[in-house]
Amino acid sequence: MTSHTPKYINRELSWLEFNQRVLDEAKEPSNPLLERLKFLAITASNLDEFFMVRVGGLQMLAGRKAARRDPSGMTAYEQLEAISVRVHQMVGNQYQCLLEDLEPPLAANGIKRIAPAALSHRQRETVERVFDNEIYPVLTPIAVAAPDDLPLLMNQTLNVCARLAPAAEGQEMRFAVIPLGRSLSRFITLPSEGGYEYLLVEDAVSLFVERFFPGETVAEAVPFRITRNADIALREDKASDLLESMKEILDARRLGDYVRLELSHQATPEVLQFLQQVFEVDAADVYLAPGPLDLRAWMSLADLGGFDSLKDEPWPPQPSPAIDPTARMFEVLAQKDVLLHHPYQTFDPVVRLLEEAADDPDVLAIKQILYRTSRNSPIVAALARAAQRGKNVTALVELKARFDEARNIEWAERLEQAGVQVLYGVKGLKTHAKICVIVRREPHGVQRYVHFGTGNYNEATARIYSDISFLTSNEELGADATTFFNAITGYSQPRRMLKLEMAPLGLREYILELIQSETERKRRGQKAAIQAKVNSLVDPAIIDALYDASQAGVPVRLNIRGICCLRPGVPGLSENIEVISIVDRFLEHARILHFHHGGDNLTFISSADWMPRNLDGRVELLTPVEDPPLRDRLMAILDTYFKDTVKGRRLLPDGSYERVGKGKRKRVRSQKALYEDACNAVKQAAQSRRTVFEPHRAQDETN
Repeated sequence: MTSHTPKYINRELSWLEFNQRVLDEAKEPSNPLLERLKFLAITASNLDEFFMVRVGGLQMLAGRKAARRDPSGMTAYEQLEAISVRVHQMVGNQYQCLLEDLEPPLAANGIKRIAPAALSHRQRETVERVFDNEIYPVLTPIAVAAPDDLPLLMNQTLNVCARLAPAAEGQEMRFAVIPLGRSLSRFITLPSEGGYEYLLVEDAVSLFVERFFPGETVAEAVPFRITRNADIALREDKASDLLESMKEILDARRLGDYVRLELSHQATPEVLQFLQQVFEVDAADVYLAPGPLDLRAWMSLADLGGFDSLKDEPWPPQPSPAIDPTARMFEVLAQKDVLLHHPYQTFDPVVRLLEEAADDPDVLAIKQILYRTSRNSPIVAALARAAQRGKNVTALVELKARFDEARNIEWAERLEQAGVQVLYGVKGLKTHAKICVIVRREPHGVQRYVHFGTGNYNEATARIYSDISFLTSNEELGADATTFFNAITGYSQPRRMLKLEMAPLGLREYILELIQSETERKRRGQKAAIQAKVNSLVDPAIIDALYDASQAGVPVRLNIRGICCLRPGVPGLSENIEVISIVDRFLEHARILHFHHGGDNLTFISSADWMPRNLDGRVELLTPVEDPPLRDRLMAILDTYFKDTVKGRRLLPDGSYERVGKGKRKRVRSQKALYEDACNAVKQAAQSRRTVFEPHRAQDETN
């Protein structure tokens, strides 16, 4: 690192390196084939969102010739240039992975993509029948003589551009666009002697494209795909009805500017020039693909039945030994706090808590935040049932949860119909905290039961995201939870809470205090240590505080899955900071913090990443976990991640990553170790129950 190297890594380029780590898993030969295909599909889906949100926003800034530089010192235009170079390289790696690394072994194992020219007679008959019965009646070709003729094309859907031969000598070429829409299946199943063979729907359209243009000669048929800018902000100061305004935002995204054009590399210069002119896309935003477009569609192939040997071995979520399955959740939590580590441990206790609360006549009220939920959410159903049974139910449904707005609008309207008091978030902020409070009448008085989480109330993603649930009846945390809800649902000024910290009111400041406390202790010659697991580290103030801690000699270990703008290992700046990233079968999503604090071992879970958007623009929570066994368990989880020599990658000062396990003999895969811990805990609990001696008692002879 030279003296001219900025202190911070560029946010966008750091994110692209995260996506590269996901792509590396697609290229990793030790992973099962269909899991590798899944990782490849994830990288394509990630890039789609990146272009819609990050690139779209940067293009707007560049269009306004904004001169402001980001913390890494780059203007919007410079970032776009660097992004284009890196993404073009990444797209090349994606197709090399698909065409060279994955498709040949997949074909050898019975999953084969067939090119139109390679169709057997029987297969071609099948495709022709599907085309005539299912494709041709659905699609509509649209002649495009000028840009204004172009129909409204749906964002990130496939289309076919047909170049027609001139009607007469000397006349210009003509073009038509055939939108494929979303209703057609991408994969046409072909008759096969064994396994699964398929043809892509765009290949079927190209094969019979002349049927759309009787009497014409189609010189070329090229699949293409466009991406629109979805970084459209809501002006809440002018939004008198948030629900209607969010619906308008969804409509506006359909009309966003084009930020990327993808098309087959076989396209002639004529088609390429035509599409560039129609969509007004710069050359840097054109991506020529040597294979099929929209690789995210391959996620459905990764779930094909009958190919279990090409998938990960099942790791079914384990029950928590802390929860007696015969006891009610209120009985369990009245006795002790419970910590669940998903997906190694099942999310069912959280669902059970809500379902029992809905049916319990002693439950008076339920208050919950819903950010992202599943399509058929049992939690939403429980809230609706509770309201219908006369309980006071308040649900804060965050309508501004990006790309889940439509689903959340639907849930909000259904909950309102069931009698739930629905709030649409906090004006000017996104409500991202994960909390549920249940108020219950008990013999000793009113008791509050609280769930705090690092992940969403979504039982589907709880099977594939690594998150923490903390369930408690602690009085102080219950009082804080009530204070928190009163602050975000009413006009009351937020009061200082006893144990919780909240963004945007003081969470960053508290984290900085914790870091600075370790720094000062180290300077006084005391032991100090910082460990943190978050998804992203972008906030300059926190990065600077960590740099100060490193310079004081504090060992700082960071587990950052995605974006990390901090440069670790720089002499005189950050040589005491280690940053690792884990990319494995489960998406690392939990936020866990640990500060040595003179031996007190302050340990927290949080909904917030260390980013300005979380700390300034969202309602977030930081929750202490003080029960010694649970605190120690969180610290052990952190330690397990830092021991990973199989999936761990270390961030280098230049922003690149290297495998942690280089040259190490001992192989530790953190996610597998954590799953084995969950299984062993169940076995140990069962063994403990078997070794408890319970004497038979004499029957009462008087009966």
